[in-house]
Amino acid sequence: MVYTILMLRDYTLKPTEVPEHRPVVLTDVQKTELKEEIRELLYEQDATLVAHFYVDGDIQDLAQESGGKVADSLEMARFGRDHSAQTLVVAGVRFMGETAKILSPSKRVLMPTLKAECSLDLGCPPAEFEAFCNKNPDHTVVVYANTSVEVKALSDWVVTSSVGLQIVEYLSARGEKLLWAPDKHLGNFINQQTGADMLLWSGACIVHEEFKFKALADMQTVYPEAGLLVHPESPAAVVAMADCVGSTSQIIQAAGDLPHDMFIVATDRGIFHQLRKSHPGKRFVEAPTAGDGATCRSCAHCPWMAMNELRQLRDALVLSRNEVHIEPELGARAMIPLQRMLDFSA
Repeated sequence: MVYTILMLRDYTLKPTEVPEHRPVVLTDVQKTELKEEIRELLYEQDATLVAHFYVDGDIQDLAQESGGKVADSLEMARFGRDHSAQTLVVAGVRFMGETAKILSPSKRVLMPTLKAECSLDLGCPPAEFEAFCNKNPDHTVVVYANTSVEVKALSDWVVTSSVGLQIVEYLSARGEKLLWAPDKHLGNFINQQTGADMLLWSGACIVHEEFKFKALADMQTVYPEAGLLVHPESPAAVVAMADCVGSTSQIIQAAGDLPHDMFIVATDRGIFHQLRKSHPGKRFVEAPTAGDGATCRSCAHCPWMAMNELRQLRDALVLSRNEVHIEPELGARAMIPLQRMLDFSA
């Protein structure tokens, strides 16, 4: 089944082929003018803005100031579903816009750009994933939210990093064998915690995979008093060092709950905007990537998240472009595993 979207994914791209993109540098006056224009457009078009923790801080602020939401991918979609607005503007990467559309099929869903991909999504092409599932028909298929609508439609459960562990524990307790995709590091972390019978797809996030054990251990000798906050998409050796392993929202929460005044943070640097706003008395530093002296591909920031800019956001509303369309029957099938997660987490 093929789904319709204004620009189809190119699965011939390798997940490591990051885009060439140079954000437009704006003055403070230009930012203020753009944000005011976008607020007016949101009001005029009965629209609300939802933004991920990893996008530009000005867009995060605009979402909060205009009555929208800054959150992880699931909460973005859930907020949009429950909001009265008939247009959702999703600042993030492609699968987030799709998830919003799946949960709100009758609403118009716009994005600043449809070119913002995800290495986990690109690394799990639907046709190859379907063949993988067909070779293991006795496994319950559990997929991470960072996947296309087609992959979600092939699954039994969709999970996020905040609820994946609990759902796998539940399924394992029922004696089910699991097929997990696409992130091998998150899958391995959950497998280590639960002992579940899991067959893992070999995907990885280009941001989180670059955090390195030795460079991080060296940094801890410089900052021995610092706590370590790690996203579970990171390699196992890095995860094992952490004071907290969790989703973006869980990391922000932990920074307030833990007693440390300083934290080394091993996730996309976009999260620092909300960390500093939520915990102004604490200090946050980036975990090192790709080892000493190496050239990293992402340097702790998703190149696709960086493609979300204020001007593109404004143009999406003015020109009514970058709209997400999903074939209704496919969206309905993808909704089944999503609904299971929503019911479970409720």
